[in-house]
Order: sequence, then structure tokens, then C-alpha cells
Amino acid sequence: MSDLKKLLGNRIKKIRKARNLTQEQLAEFVNIGTPNISYIENGKFAPSIDTLQKIAIALNVEPYELYKFDDFKTTEQMKDELFSAFSENEDMLRIFYELFLALRFTLNK
Repeated sequence: MSDLKKLLGNRIKKIRKARNLTQEQLAEFVNIGTPNISYIENGKFAPSIDTLQKIAIALNVEPYELYKFDDFKTTEQMKDELFSAFSENEDMLRIFYELFLALRFTLNK
């Protein structure tokens, strides 16, 4: 997914959901129609600068944060990044392994 409109839309959607807002609520804050929020989130429309600023205010983020796409990695990309870090740093591997054991124990209760 390299289309900037899709990346931006996914980011807005993710933040909106993290804020427990519906598309209708965000549309009301931004003063645009709910279908327009849907089109933005699906990458069909790119918001204007004014609308983007209103979205950022409504989501309580700085506008640049809407363009932070690092968290849209595939599972394979995340695994590769972790394995690479672990192979370069044995201490990191040990720390993450201890964390893994603790989480596994906690989640299996």
C-alpha cells in the first residue's frame, strides 16, 4: 500500500478508532459529511489542507502525526526487523525473551 491517500486514510482511521470516535462524530467535529470521512479513510479522497487541520484538531494530534506511517508494517517486516535487532544485540534478545516469558505466562492464566 504505497498510495499516500490510502496511507493517510488508514492513519486517520486508526487514530479515530483509538480515540473511540465514530466516523459520524469525526465528521461532525470537522463539519463535513460522514461519507467524506469514509472516502478519506478509504483513500478515495485526499482531504484539503483546511480539512486535514480540522481532522488533526478533532483527533488531538499534530498534523504531521497523521503522516507517521511507520506502524503500517506487515508481520513479516516486523519479524525481520526483530530478528535483525536480536542478531545484532544479544542483550536485547535476552531482555525480549524474558518479556516474552512473562507475557506468555500472564496471557495463559
